[in-house]
Amino acid sequence: MSPAGDGNAQYGRKKFKRSLSHFTDRITADGEDGWPVERGRYRLVVNRACPWASRALVSRRLLGLETALSLAVTDPIQDDRSWRFTLDPGGRDPVLGIRYLSEAYDARETGYPGGVSVPAIVDVPTGTLVTNDYQQITLDLATEWTAFHRPGAPDLYPEPLREEIDEVMEGVFLDVNNGVYRAGFATTQPEYEAAYADVFRRLDLLSERLAERRYLVGETITEADIRLFTTLVRFDAVYHGHFKCNRSKLIEDPVLWAYARDLYQTPGFGDTVDFDHIKRHYYEVHTGINPTGIVPAGPVLSGWLTPHRRAELGGRPFGDGTPPGPPPPDERIPEAGLP
Repeated sequence: MSPAGDGNAQYGRKKFKRSLSHFTDRITADGEDGWPVERGRYRLVVNRACPWASRALVSRRLLGLETALSLAVTDPIQDDRSWRFTLDPGGRDPVLGIRYLSEAYDARETGYPGGVSVPAIVDVPTGTLVTNDYQQITLDLATEWTAFHRPGAPDLYPEPLREEIDEVMEGVFLDVNNGVYRAGFATTQPEYEAAYADVFRRLDLLSERLAERRYLVGETITEADIRLFTTLVRFDAVYHGHFKCNRSKLIEDPVLWAYARDLYQTPGFGDTVDFDHIKRHYYEVHTGINPTGIVPAGPVLSGWLTPHRRAELGGRPFGDGTPPGPPPPDERIPEAGLP
């Protein structure tokens, strides 16, 4: 996300189009791209409002990478210089020493014309952006950072299921993750209606798929579940009204609502969600859609903690592993961000 609301997107009078990530270097176990996996060398920069960044937050928690990959959280409200570290003392990230994420982008490529997006991983010693490849970051956390996974960490991208996971994720990305944006930022009625139709067609298919199975692929949580969750958890709070995806609310689909609550109540999911940041970002930053900047008081969020009964379908959230412990004290969500 960028000052316009999403750094991997293009807005304006033309049809909405999500851009490819510009900085696609990978941090790998063998360091093939020049960036080897090292404990403490890199800093993950996120905003808790952004669904793309939230994928990385969930993956990092589930895998127990908190001590290996440090975390910087930006203010949910941007100014014209991009994501800013105004939540930190003195308005600077305490590790990188910068006020704006754009400074790490400039250190990588002076005058880069694209948006400043999160998630981003920055090399701490040089202050240089390494990658903003939101599609690849979480896959690499699952497969390249294994030396630093916690004992009992789940396999979020199991090799025997990768083909099926990739297929499911492609549909989720095109029609749900990105579909809500295509609807929300449409500039013509036909463009909006096509995106709207895609969103709910895919949600209906996903509801059918999940009616008799606890998770999207296999018997455990995978990357596919993470990617769907980050849109579902924002659906009623912002996408239903703000992005005009209003055929129905998430809470009106018994299957998807129970599935989303199941994940929310799983350690590593709900404890990364800040509803206060989510609502303030979308409604205050997207002035083209919401020119008054008024943030809705609703919806009531307490339902996220109600029983879901999804365990009756079987499945084991972490396979042979275990749930993560509680978040580090400095990463816990303030009460205002919780149901």
